[in-house]
Amino acid sequence: MNLKLPITVVDELSDHEIRAVGELDLASGDIRIVRYEDYDIAARGLPAHHKDYEFTVGVLSNGGRDVEFGVRVDRMSGRYSVTPDELLEIKGRAAKLFSQPPGASTMH
Repeated sequence: MNLKLPITVVDELSDHEIRAVGELDLASGDIRIVRYEDYDIAARGLPAHHKDYEFTVGVLSNGGRDVEFGVRVDRMSGRYSVTPDELLEIKGRAAKLFSQPPGASTMH
């Protein structure tokens, strides 16, 4: 399967969040082409390196509904990914998300 979905990546820090958009590869679980919004990674470094970094989540959206999932951050390489177990769950939840007609109940 070579399916890539656009997602939002949210790095949660103690008092704020850093948002980015990326592409989740449903075959590997890798999150690629991460582009930060209003954040200069070259000047400020990887959000996960900040002292007040807490965790990272991904959000897959369709028709006003969202699926939120945990994201791993490799602090050495700066790469984002999801675990194989999380990826399996995302696939099932994404299938439901994309198969629901507009206006159906929100999934979290």
